[in-house]
Amino acid sequence: AVMTAARHDGPNYLMALLTGYRDPPEGIELRQGLYYNTYFPGGALSMPPPLSDGVIEYEDGTPATVSQMSKDLVNFIAWAGEPTTDERKVVGLKAVSLSLLGMVCTGWSFRFQMAQYKTRRIDFTKVVM
Repeated sequence: AVMTAARHDGPNYLMALLTGYRDPPEGIELRQGLYYNTYFPGGALSMPPPLSDGVIEYEDGTPATVSQMSKDLVNFIAWAGEPTTDERKVVGLKAVSLSLLGMVCTGWSFRFQMAQYKTRRIDFTKVVM
């Protein structure tokens, strides 16, 4: 959960890390117990591929591919890291909406109630005694 919140572009990095396991290209020798991942810095990762096709069965019949399971896993981890994100977005939308409404009301008030003061003409004339 920390990886998705703390790292820049964390959910996308985690998705790429989960789906990036490949056979090493020619010329790259890996030690025993290391796996090649194109998205990991250096390419050598000691964690074996955590997902493989067909590991689980979805109730709605969605094919259980590595990319689908990775997407579901990353979404869940991002939500578990910050479960109040949706609530904060709703509160922020309400705050912005009320601010816009307040600005419109203030503009209307200024335009029609203060217009008499802005358009008043004051003449300075000499007083004749």
